[in-house]
Amino acid sequence: MKELLMGNEAVAWGALAAGVSVACGYPGTPSTEVLETLAKINPGWVHVEWSVNEKSAAEVAIGAAYTGARALITMKQVGLNVASDPLLCVNYVGVKGGLVIYVADDPGPISSQTEQDTRHFAKYACIPAFDCSSPEEAFHMVQDAFAYSEKYGGPVILRSTTRVCHSCAPVEIPQVSPPSVIPEFEKGSQWVIFPRLSFLNKQKLAAREPEISRDFCQYPFNQRIGEGKIGIACGGISYAYVKEAIEGQEHLFQILKIATPYPFPEDLALSFLTDTEKILVFEELDPLIEDELIYLSGKKGICAHISGKRDHSVAAAGELSAAAIRRTLSAHGICAEVAEPQPAADLPHVPNRPPVLCAGCPHRASFYAVKKACSEQQAIFCGDIGCYTLGNAPPLNMVDTCLCMGGGVTLAQGLFHSKIQDIPFAFIGDSTFFASGINGVINALTNQAQLILIILDNGTTAMTGHQSHPGLGKTISGQTVTPIRIEHILTALGLESVQVVDPLDYPRALAAVKTALQQNGVRAVIFRSPCVALLKDTVPLKVDEPRCIGCNRCIRELGCPALSAHQHKAVIDATLCNGCGLCRHICPQSCIV
Repeated sequence: MKELLMGNEAVAWGALAAGVSVACGYPGTPSTEVLETLAKINPGWVHVEWSVNEKSAAEVAIGAAYTGARALITMKQVGLNVASDPLLCVNYVGVKGGLVIYVADDPGPISSQTEQDTRHFAKYACIPAFDCSSPEEAFHMVQDAFAYSEKYGGPVILRSTTRVCHSCAPVEIPQVSPPSVIPEFEKGSQWVIFPRLSFLNKQKLAAREPEISRDFCQYPFNQRIGEGKIGIACGGISYAYVKEAIEGQEHLFQILKIATPYPFPEDLALSFLTDTEKILVFEELDPLIEDELIYLSGKKGICAHISGKRDHSVAAAGELSAAAIRRTLSAHGICAEVAEPQPAADLPHVPNRPPVLCAGCPHRASFYAVKKACSEQQAIFCGDIGCYTLGNAPPLNMVDTCLCMGGGVTLAQGLFHSKIQDIPFAFIGDSTFFASGINGVINALTNQAQLILIILDNGTTAMTGHQSHPGLGKTISGQTVTPIRIEHILTALGLESVQVVDPLDYPRALAAVKTALQQNGVRAVIFRSPCVALLKDTVPLKVDEPRCIGCNRCIRELGCPALSAHQHKAVIDATLCNGCGLCRHICPQSCIV
């Protein structure tokens, strides 16, 4: 049957068609939908799990691949940093069954701390890499990646980017059947990564690189298209942009489409270099294809004129587009730039709309309670990765640092050990606590740090689409399991002060933070209240207008999107308000009812 599939859905269907047995990952935009789709379409023979973090996901999948089963790992580009330890090692050890690492890069970045190009990791780790340019290619490439993994006895990376992940295309879906391989673990020293084995296998990895390069020259998604004398080299989603940009002028160009950036298909690229007069390179994110072409030109003594990111013909960061490619071609005098549609002159100006915490978000109440409790003390607020990073915005201004997942807990320790007088706070969400926060708490206890740990427990992994985590008592497949309570973990680790309070109960929340301020060591306040997006049938509040004095304190101090002013008096938007009640505690006239 033919289905309209998003790129991530196509990867899930492709993995199922390839006979995947185990699929693990950690949610992270833009990769999340792969595992969610697999869990939804699972015929019953695939083990699908949200692991506690990417490192755990990689190790579970590797264990499965040791038995001959096909295994899939999913993550976004910064998650690859977390998984890098086992992934760098497994390529030296090898696998028996196919092991595919699906990594979704985020040019922009749109929803990440950093732009990172996974193709560099592939080259650094000596792991063959595929780079899909459409949902249709993603469907086929994940199947090819499993085949190549088993052919060469090691992991393979399938790299995608945001627009491929979330664009849609019709894909022909075949009938699927259970894997025919019977998993079996064969004992032997080959699975133990001793230094001597690593030394020998590193030599094998180096020796196989030219072999895979030659193999990739015959790979059907690596293509030379057209006979023009102006060359365009591209890969991934950039190929789709290039096709759109040169529409109607295809006869001028010859396109080198790179679907396997590592090992680079040198022989295919060599014929392209010798058959073109001028070459422009378009790729997201880094100039990897460009550098390979420059290197190959020098290696073979070819005088090629290559332009791209290195000579600033193409922007160094962010997403590409057909319009950006047309501008570059025009700047090089190759073809006229097509005028982009302009908005009508009479349209109103659209104001900037920076992301904010949702109306009724319990994190706003948590931040506000801490802010008020610390109004007469110097404190530093270390944030973390999640929707609560938005606590940095005015009027809350409650996130002074944010580095990486789980980093807030350990950054706070560094601030303490530097002997500053300010009280260090560490904010972390419930999902992030399980993913990478626990080690930081252990580190703080062992090394006698002083900090106040604020755990924002809204009962979900909110930022990436409300996935489950170990504290919720359910798996991605909907199975009920015993929930792991954060307060039990903290108590077991040895914390003597662990308070659990609803942040929307403002008096109690304020008192809990004040109590923690009077204590020493590592002490924790767990603010537990469900994510507002999970609430149903809520009753909005309203302002008793005659009693409102127009002080606008509720607006100025909270920054809730449901609150605004009209004719100097507060107004509550009933379509946004969920009745959390925080503003009622702030109003000096008690006019919010």
